[in-house]
Amino acid sequence: MSESISETISDIVQQDLHEQVDHLIKVGVALSSEKDTTKLLEQILFAAQQLTHADGGTIYSVTEDNQLKFETLINHTLNMYMGGTSGQAIPFPNIPLQIEGQANLNALVAFAANKDLVVNIPDAYQPFDGFDMTAAREMDKKIGYRTQSVLTIPMKNHEGELNGVLQLINAQKVQANGECEIIPFSPEIQRLVDSLASQAAVALTNRQLIDDMQTLFQSFTKLIAQAIDEKSPYTGGHCRRVPEITMLLAQAVNQVDYGPLSEFSMTDKDMYELNIAAWLHDCGKVGTPEYVMDKATKLETIADRIHLVESRFEIYKRDVQLDYQQQIIEALHANKQAYAQELQQQLNAKLADLNDDFEFLRKANIGGEFMSPEDQKRVEEIGHQAEVNIGGQQQNLLSDDEIYNLQIARGTLNNEERSIINRHIEITIDMLEALPFPKHLRRVPEYAGGHHEKMDGTGYPRQLTREQMSVPARMMAIADIFEALTAADRPYKPAKSLSQCLKILGFMKKDNHIDPDLFDIFVDSGIYKVFAKEFLNPEQIDEVDLDKIPGYVRPELRYQSKAVT
Repeated sequence: MSESISETISDIVQQDLHEQVDHLIKVGVALSSEKDTTKLLEQILFAAQQLTHADGGTIYSVTEDNQLKFETLINHTLNMYMGGTSGQAIPFPNIPLQIEGQANLNALVAFAANKDLVVNIPDAYQPFDGFDMTAAREMDKKIGYRTQSVLTIPMKNHEGELNGVLQLINAQKVQANGECEIIPFSPEIQRLVDSLASQAAVALTNRQLIDDMQTLFQSFTKLIAQAIDEKSPYTGGHCRRVPEITMLLAQAVNQVDYGPLSEFSMTDKDMYELNIAAWLHDCGKVGTPEYVMDKATKLETIADRIHLVESRFEIYKRDVQLDYQQQIIEALHANKQAYAQELQQQLNAKLADLNDDFEFLRKANIGGEFMSPEDQKRVEEIGHQAEVNIGGQQQNLLSDDEIYNLQIARGTLNNEERSIINRHIEITIDMLEALPFPKHLRRVPEYAGGHHEKMDGTGYPRQLTREQMSVPARMMAIADIFEALTAADRPYKPAKSLSQCLKILGFMKKDNHIDPDLFDIFVDSGIYKVFAKEFLNPEQIDEVDLDKIPGYVRPELRYQSKAVT
């Protein structure tokens, strides 16, 4: 029990009733500051036992299916402490408040709860208002104990809702010789405990409301992320995986005891704030058109236009064949066998070149590799090398728009589409900054909005430098990149192995695109292995040679070299 509650209770038992009321209020305030429901319930029991000098006690919570659950059980004589923060589970089953649709009036705690009555029994072995205490006596016999005075108080909040039951066993009075005498719970003590139970019930209700609201907020946050992931089959799971990497990195940084980040630490509140930001980092994609998010190839619009290109090639090849066949027939009629053979060879070579050109375009359309300026020039040459007649109109093998898209250097998005998809981060920031986040979540927009920034200031949308970004925001940048590199659901690129991903990140560290200290911890801690084991395909998980990661030096060498210099 916290020292403030213990000291307040000690004052209560030594003062008159008027002063006791004031101190009970202080106890209620102290209880209301507890953030953990399990600890709160335990502290309520501690406080009640200290107030009454009770030898034993149990506190129950109410489950969603209307049963009383043992939360904490204490008996000093038996040296028994179970539930709560003891680490020892309570082996007793829940007590139903209803049995076959009827109120359970057999169990004492259920009776008090159902009848909304404080039950104060002076001696459990003597008849009292018809209560059957046989079970208590039988239990005493088994464990060698004597239950005498019993005080059972239902805990109801300000709206009259039951949220727990408090039961105390054997009030004690210290004799002059130092021995304890078991006495009944006096009416004065009963009123004090009843007041304590009322205060505690309010504190418990407030805690439960806060927990429920937090659970609801977390669920809604994850629902948004799930909706984003479901929006595109090609980035499905991204919003779910980024928080995993982010929190693994945050935990690793929190534990590191060397290097520039050894003094940096995050509280549980900080961790929660970062986790929320990670789940919401791409919420702006709700405003990104599907045709951009789902653009699997360079020529894709409603459908992949590579098939239209293929049709033009087939038409052109047909025209070429007809033209050559006509010439070959004329040569044969003129008895020019050698010339006819030469024409056939030219036709075969022409068709082979066209097949090669189309295969080049087909691969270029996938966008899986960087396109060199030479290849971009070849696209244009292919597009303009011939015309075909389609529907009475002459068309180049490639339209200007097709040439423009096929010349995309990286990926499948052209400049305009890239701008549209990059806009998602601005929408994310606008959306999150419009929300009235409470104090402990005020930095969510900053963390979520920085995952596309680069340490050298060349990122977007605000071109922030490393010095302008918080450590958590820099963590998210690494998490977002690593997830994208390892993703196996991108249609425009094959899944990369772990060693390839770390190599790319290493180059990004050297280019000052990601935080170098965070990247070192990312590798030092083996986060990539933990993530890979759960989320990567087996064929992606290869052996990583740390000495071959660009820009990475093992910590024992990293800091040894600095010490030498």
